[in-house]
Amino acid sequence: MGEKISVTFVKPDGTQETVEAETGESVMQAAVFNDVEGIEAECGGSCVCATCHVYLDEEGMKLAPPAQEDELAMLDDAAAERRETSRLSCQIKLTPEMDGLTVTIPETQY
Repeated sequence: MGEKISVTFVKPDGTQETVEAETGESVMQAAVFNDVEGIEAECGGSCVCATCHVYLDEEGMKLAPPAQEDELAMLDDAAAERRETSRLSCQIKLTPEMDGLTVTIPETQY
């Protein structure tokens, strides 16, 4: 069982939802396990869709491992605007250092 940390999801309308998550989970799992709207996660974390697309904040970009080639390819097919801070939330494993992480959910996943 991992350490408990908090993750804040900023929804497209600007509202925020902070959830408790365990280290070792992905950002996507933290959203799905806590019923955060806007993270569809159709493939369940297999990195074969782009329905868990999020935007990381500056600190999140420093803490997250670099995106791999398969993730970058999936982001090319994301429905929402791709930004320099775009990531698939299924590919970001939570670590203790990520306590307080803020991610923004795009307007659409389709």
